[in-house]
Amino acid sequence: MNQNLTANILLAAAMVLATVITRFLPFILFPAGKKTPRYILYLGQTLPYATIGLLVVYCLRGIKLLLYPHGLPEIISIAAIAWLHLRKGNPLLSIGVGTALYMVLIQGVFHS
Repeated sequence: MNQNLTANILLAAAMVLATVITRFLPFILFPAGKKTPRYILYLGQTLPYATIGLLVVYCLRGIKLLLYPHGLPEIISIAAIAWLHLRKGNPLLSIGVGTALYMVLIQGVFHS
């Protein structure tokens, strides 16, 4: 058998195994009817906010406030996301509109 084919088959098998494990492991570790450990409940409550905070920092890390456009597309988009989320309370709507607004701003309004 060709070495590339063998490597591709092994790679696909590893990906399938990893996917199956990540899908079924929670049901094996925490079966229905068994009380969920407190630390798992704690992680379920805190990790989404930590992840969003990490994403915000990651997305804003490259802003150069002293160079044109001085972070204006990011500031306008963040303000729109915050306003829309406070107004409608729909994360998908807020993220979608914010992303579209940001793309319009950097491609059409503040392009170099």
